[in-house]
Amino acid sequence: MGTKKPKTEVVKSVCPCGSGILVCLQEGRVVKIEVDTDSPLSGQAICTTSRVATEKLYHPNRLKYPQKRVGERGEGKWQRISWEEALDTIAEKLSSTKARYGAESVAFAKGVRKLNCDYVSRLAYVFGTPNVVGIDHVCYVPSAVGRLITYGYDGVSDLTSFPQCVLWWGTRGKPDLRDGAKLIVVNTMKTEAAAIADVWLQPRPATDLALALGMLNVIVNEELYDQAFVNQWTVGFDKLREHVQQYPLQEVEQITWVPAEKIAEAARLFARVKPACIKAGNAMEDNLNSVQFSRAIAIMDAITGHLGIPGGIIDVEEIICELGGPEITLRDKLPKEQEKKKIGAEHGFLPPNSLWDMVAHMPLEIKPQCLVKAILEEDPYPVKVLCIFGSNPLVTWSNAKNTYKALNKLDFLVVADLVMTPTAALADIVLPVATYLELDGVDVLKKHMGMSYLQLQQKVAQIGECWPDVKILIELAKRLGLAEYFWEDIPHFLDAFLEPAGMTFEEFRQQVRIAGTKRYRQYLKNGFNTPSGKVEIYSSLFEQWGYDPLPVYREPPETPRSAPGMVEEYPLILTSQHEDLFHHSQDRHLETLRKEKPGPVTTLHPNTASKLGIADGDLVYIETKRGRIKQTATLNTGIDPRVVNVDYSWWFPEKGISQLYCWEESNINMLTDDEPPYNSEMGSTNLRGFLCKVYKAEA
Repeated sequence: MGTKKPKTEVVKSVCPCGSGILVCLQEGRVVKIEVDTDSPLSGQAICTTSRVATEKLYHPNRLKYPQKRVGERGEGKWQRISWEEALDTIAEKLSSTKARYGAESVAFAKGVRKLNCDYVSRLAYVFGTPNVVGIDHVCYVPSAVGRLITYGYDGVSDLTSFPQCVLWWGTRGKPDLRDGAKLIVVNTMKTEAAAIADVWLQPRPATDLALALGMLNVIVNEELYDQAFVNQWTVGFDKLREHVQQYPLQEVEQITWVPAEKIAEAARLFARVKPACIKAGNAMEDNLNSVQFSRAIAIMDAITGHLGIPGGIIDVEEIICELGGPEITLRDKLPKEQEKKKIGAEHGFLPPNSLWDMVAHMPLEIKPQCLVKAILEEDPYPVKVLCIFGSNPLVTWSNAKNTYKALNKLDFLVVADLVMTPTAALADIVLPVATYLELDGVDVLKKHMGMSYLQLQQKVAQIGECWPDVKILIELAKRLGLAEYFWEDIPHFLDAFLEPAGMTFEEFRQQVRIAGTKRYRQYLKNGFNTPSGKVEIYSSLFEQWGYDPLPVYREPPETPRSAPGMVEEYPLILTSQHEDLFHHSQDRHLETLRKEKPGPVTTLHPNTASKLGIADGDLVYIETKRGRIKQTATLNTGIDPRVVNVDYSWWFPEKGISQLYCWEESNINMLTDDEPPYNSEMGSTNLRGFLCKVYKAEA
């Protein structure tokens, strides 16, 4: 008899990055993930997320069962418990805390959304607390607000229509350009895109808004704007003309370090070549100029006539719903008297009390630094309980020392995650969550290269007793007496999610993917969705709400210009960029990735390193007023000699839970500040662009 061949199966699904994938199984076990060449969103090679997905799925470090702490907090002693005991304990603690201190004494925190939607906020709001911490204030939302306020929709770069000029601002990778298309790159490092750019601008970190205003100065003063569009479809251009005179190129050069002639060259190229678009990355969203930077480049897109045209900035069809909208979060179920108790409300961050429709789609989130302060100082009231879903605040929130103190002061801490993290190690109960290979779902990709998609995500594995986040929330809601606001189970949830698309999940399973449509020149039918019906260069809403109606550059704290007295002790400027391999603080336990990058590195220019007696591969300390961390030096001529690039979100699973995985050793947030000034609109803290020093570490 011949050897029986193993049963094989190939399942279509989608990676969290949006790429279509084929999951290959043998005898029910995932053995490989390949590119789905039928998907219009797939690249030529598998992305890092899916390249390590099998290792991540079956990794021995996975949390497989609910656990409760049985030793001292952070001691690393745990006992396995059932889901029933875990959820009953959590529900009882939330209910008793609410009864004694009010619902506001319970807070929720969330990281990357699962199934793209915000059901953590849904549970919080129907429970009655306004205190939900997320990442929106430093991830995507500041940019979206700038666009919405300016021209009334969340515009996306129409890169699949092959614009003739792309302004690639603080973005990883490089755009797919047709022959002859022009590329302008703004980045503090000589990236892959910068190396092939027609014009590369290398600004001082965190001065991007000043650079954008300098470019607007050129476009306005040299009359490179689209006069017909400006005259018919904008308001406030005369005020802009007057405003940009405050940003002459010589002054902008002093602020940004970018030569005046290079600023002018980039501005002229962008304004004259059509169609053109700006693609900006996340780097501009975590400083006090975040929203106004987005306003500035939205204005630049508008006045050069690039709104609504193929290859410009367009709107895309909403196939289902706004992912953070009120139908998802049930924000309207939160009583108004509770909303007024939101921690940090005194700072006046968005959203304000306004009836304009756009505001309903904006987060009600509190900011991490405000929650930490409230826990430590019990002001405006005590916060006793924190439930964290898919987030690692001890590594990712600014001023990690204060975060550590706050987490330890809580009466009760719950963490739901894939593996034990430094934050989870401080919890009272830890819940095991599913990877994307362990759940059925609908991936909503709204803004991919000018298109929107619904894509099928299929469950192909089950590890231990790991649950999808939504299932945890559903079962917890039942125990809190809030079942009416959720669903009976995951299948009912998926059917309800797809109801606006007119199908069930099983019907969608047969389709795999639904594409939305691009919307060109929608303003010709109904104008722009702003109070004036036009592009608001001068924002009436921001003026009404007390924010800058035109973008105003503000120098961040602790820089050579704002704190010249610090330069002698702290002569270098710290910046940080997204990792190519790791997604924020995730995956430090994966051997494949750690072989490629064993640990955190700090990048210095060779001339700077030479003056400091530092060689490539040396261990170095990076120090600010708040503390110091240790990383490995790497030398690169593509960085300005006055700047150092420091890796972020590092912790060390191999160093053990008894040391909380050495969370403080190389963690960049030991160096960042959680004090004002914040971004006035969104509350973003300043996470880059401040002064530091670097010196060789002891052996």
